[in-house]
Amino acid sequence: MSETFLKRHDHPGPRDAEAAGLRWLAATDGAAVCPVLAVRDDGLLLQRIEEVPPTAQAAEAFGRDLVRTHTAGADRFGAPPPGVDGDTWIAALVLPGTTTTATTGPTTWSTFYAELRVRPYLRAARDAGHLSAADAAVVEAVCDRLVAGDLPGGPSAPARLHGDLWSGNVLWSRDGAVLVDPAAHGGHPETDLAMLALFGLPHLDRVLAAYTEAAATPPGWRRRVPLHQLHPLLVHTVLFGGGYAGQAVRAARETLAL
Repeated sequence: MSETFLKRHDHPGPRDAEAAGLRWLAATDGAAVCPVLAVRDDGLLLQRIEEVPPTAQAAEAFGRDLVRTHTAGADRFGAPPPGVDGDTWIAALVLPGTTTTATTGPTTWSTFYAELRVRPYLRAARDAGHLSAADAAVVEAVCDRLVAGDLPGGPSAPARLHGDLWSGNVLWSRDGAVLVDPAAHGGHPETDLAMLALFGLPHLDRVLAAYTEAAATPPGWRRRVPLHQLHPLLVHTVLFGGGYAGQAVRAARETLAL
C-alpha cells in the first residue's frame, strides 16, 4: 500500500480549492499530479511522493507533459477548477477568480492579468508600506498598458494552469515530475513557464526546450518572462516584503521596455 501524507489546512477554502485544483490538473493526461486520496476536516490526505534526484530525461518529459496540461484549457481567464466558485488561493492570500454568473469582467487575458493578478497585490503591497508611491506607479503603468492592449503576447484562449509552478511545487519521483500545491486557474501558459524560471528549477533549460518544441511557443516569449513574473513577485512582496519589492519593480520596468 502506498504511503500517505496529511497536508493540514486550518481553513476549508484553501483545502477544498487545492483538492479541486489537483483533480482538475490530473484530468488532463498531462503532467503528473499528486493524487488526492481524501478531503478531511483537518486537511488533505495525499499520496506520499518518494523523491529522487531529477534527470535531464525526466525534465524533457515534464516539458512535453506540461504542454498537454495547458492545452486541456479552461472556460475563461480566471476560471477556477470545477466545484470552486470564484476565488481560490495562492499561499495564504486570496487569488481572485471569475464566475460563470458574472455579467461583466475581463474577457481578454491582458485585462484579466492587470485587474485580477497584478493590481490586487500591488494595492496590498503599497498599503503595507512595501512599495513607495513612485515604485507603485511603475507597476500601475504596466497595468494601464495591459488594459489598453499595448503589450504583446496575449493568448486567444485560456490554458489550464498550475498557477504556482515554482520549483518547490515540482517533486521528482522515479516516474518523473509530480506537481503539488496548485493555484489552478485559466490563464496564459507563459505564466507557468515564467514561474518555473523564478526560483531555479533543476534542468530548466531541458524543460523549456522540450516544451517549446512540443507547443510551438510564439517567438519572443522569453522577453515576456518579466511580465509573467510580476504577479508572483508582488505576491511575495505582500507576504515577505524585503528584496521582492525591488525585483517586482525591475520586472515592471523591463516589461515597459517591451
